[in-house]
Amino acid sequence: MELGSQIKNHRTNMNLSQEELAEKIYVTRQTISNWETNKSYPDIHSLLLLSSLFNVSLDQLIKGDVKIMKEEINKEEVQYFNRDGAIFSILLLLFIVSIVPLAKLLGYYGLIISAIIYAVAMYYALKLEKFKKKYDIQTYKEIVAFTEGKKLDEIQKAQESGKRPYQKLLLVLTFSIIGFAVCALFAWVL
Repeated sequence: MELGSQIKNHRTNMNLSQEELAEKIYVTRQTISNWETNKSYPDIHSLLLLSSLFNVSLDQLIKGDVKIMKEEINKEEVQYFNRDGAIFSILLLLFIVSIVPLAKLLGYYGLIISAIIYAVAMYYALKLEKFKKKYDIQTYKEIVAFTEGKKLDEIQKAQESGKRPYQKLLLVLTFSIIGFAVCALFAWVL
């Protein structure tokens, strides 16, 4: 990355220490050190402050680092997707496993607790669906490639697009069976 050396060059040209620069852009001295040694990358707000302080355009400041920034953003997006996917999976499993015991032990209060767990799980499901739509990932292979930070080539993408209708049908059938099982358990409990 060139940004670290750019920051260091501009800082030294202005005769500023890392501490002085940190005070001017509202970060710690350690943050400046990490930027200059390319251990981390400034956020957009910090980039704008640096650009203004150094009296250079943002383009001049970051030069060839735009591609690297996009990769960093993509890594961050993948981490959010993986985290939200894990939370959704845990909540859905918790809902399925706990609904009958909660209903037996606490009656209607147990059903309210189960409904809250379900609502939070559905919130994360919606977040995941928005994310999948944003990056046009639908099939299992596309999702796995995305979570690994990879992209499918055009032929693989076309093959996966052909699988989408079948996978949606399978998904509907699976959730229908799960819904039937949950309703059957409710009928058995109550």
